[in-house]
Amino acid sequence: MLEKIKELSKQIEDFKIESKEQLENFRLEFISRKGKVTVLFDDFKNVAPELKKQMGQELNKLKVAAQSKFDALQENMGTNKVQGKNEGADLTLPVVPNALGSLHPLNVVKNRMIEIFERMGFNLSEGPEIEDDWHNFTALNFPEDHPAREMQDTFFVQKNPDIALRTHTSSVQVRTMENQKPPIRTISPGRVYRNEAISARAHCMFHQIEGMYIDKKVSFADLKNTLYHFVKELFDEDTKIRFRPSYFPFTEPSAEIDITCNICKGKGCNICKYSGWVEIGGSGMMDPNVLSNCGIDPNEYSGFAFGMGIERVTMLKYQIRDLRLFTENDIRFLRQFKGAE
Repeated sequence: MLEKIKELSKQIEDFKIESKEQLENFRLEFISRKGKVTVLFDDFKNVAPELKKQMGQELNKLKVAAQSKFDALQENMGTNKVQGKNEGADLTLPVVPNALGSLHPLNVVKNRMIEIFERMGFNLSEGPEIEDDWHNFTALNFPEDHPAREMQDTFFVQKNPDIALRTHTSSVQVRTMENQKPPIRTISPGRVYRNEAISARAHCMFHQIEGMYIDKKVSFADLKNTLYHFVKELFDEDTKIRFRPSYFPFTEPSAEIDITCNICKGKGCNICKYSGWVEIGGSGMMDPNVLSNCGIDPNEYSGFAFGMGIERVTMLKYQIRDLRLFTENDIRFLRQFKGAE
C-alpha cells in the first residue's frame, strides 16, 4: 500500500497541465469518483489493523496534495468548473425573467379593505395576539358567565390570571381608547383564535377587521352609511346590504350585517342556504359601559363599532367554497390570484 501511495504521489507531481482539457483529464484520472486516489481509499479496508493509522495519514496527504494542485490550477485558468468545451457563459443571451409570486388572497382582500376605510378617514391600529382578560373580555362588557370565557370557546394560555389567544381584534380597540382621546376613527385588522372544529365553513384561526368611530353625536345612521359605502366599494354597486337586530355584549343596539350572496346574486344557493343573503359581520352602537371602562365619558361621546371576518369576505368576493383552502398552501390555488388587485 505504501509503495502504491508513493508511486501515485509521483504521478500527481509529474502530471503536466497546460490547458483546461489537461486539467479535466487530471481530475478524471486522480480525484474523480472513479479516480486512482478514490480506488486506493477503497483498498484501505484490506490494510492490516496495526498499519491502518500510518496508511490513513499517508492516504489523506495524497488526497490533499491532488486536490490542492487541481484547485490552484483551476483558479489560475479562470474557471469554476472544467467541462472540456465549456468556455464560460454567453453574455449576449437575453436575461431569464424572474418568476414573481403572488399575494395571498387574504392579503389582497385585507389590503383592499384597509384602502377603502383609510379613504374614509380611518387609521390603522394593531395589538398583541396574546391578551389578558381585561382587554379581551371585561373591558368589552362580557358577563362573568359568558360562554366566550369558557375553554371550549377560547384558547387559554394560562388561568388565574386569564391569559388567552385573542378571540377578536376588539381588544385592540380597547387599547386604542385607553391611550387616545376622542375623536377616534380606527380599524384593527389581525389574526384571531377560537376553539372551533375545522371545516369548510369554520377554522380555529382566522382573520378579522374591526372598526370604530367615537366622537360627539355619532349615530346609527353614521354606521349604516359607512358600511353601505364600504360594501359597494369592495363588491359592486348592485350588492345590497341589510341589518338584522342582534346582540353583542359591547354594542347596544346591535345588528348583524348581511349582503346579497355574491355567488348566486341573491337567487339562492347552498352557500347562502337558499336565502339570497350572507352574513359578513356584526355592528352596533358602542355600549356606554365600554366607553366608561376605557376612560371615555359616555354622556359626552358616542360611537359605533363593526367587525367582519376577512375569510368570509374573501370567499364571497372570489366565490371560494372551502375555508380550508386559505391555509393549505396549495400553489395551484394561490397562483389563481396572481395579478389580483
